[in-house]
Amino acid sequence: MKKDRINDRILHELRRDGRLANTELAEKVGLSPSACLRRVQELERLGVISGYRAVINHHAVGLGFIAYVGVGLNDHSTSSQLAFEQALAFIDEVKECHNVTGAFEYLLRIETADLKSYKAFHADVLGSIPQVRTITSHVVMGSPKDERA
Repeated sequence: MKKDRINDRILHELRRDGRLANTELAEKVGLSPSACLRRVQELERLGVISGYRAVINHHAVGLGFIAYVGVGLNDHSTSSQLAFEQALAFIDEVKECHNVTGAFEYLLRIETADLKSYKAFHADVLGSIPQVRTITSHVVMGSPKDERA
């Protein structure tokens, strides 16, 4: 990627609003629409921009409870990690899964309707995965800054 001030501004504006019309984006970054479109297409082609998505209001869709969960595995083998990752692949409540260093192997972001549904998820879903040894939950009480979108 050509690292310059214009590309940085394009990425900044698209992070804020991925649906920004090319003409508006061009105006904001000081380019002609055709030059701006060429740069955006090049950023997409290079994989710098890997996609666009909607930012969903969690409460509006009934997901008012968020927890970050540290998961320790029974063993540290590649096969155990792969089995755990495959077990999570289609579990809707798991919104993010990161293999991390430290006291546990994985950090998950879990979204459920409320504490009661999280408790059921914790026991019946996450706790039933054979590779899981420990589960440490950190309940989100507020998110004053969240730039994941």
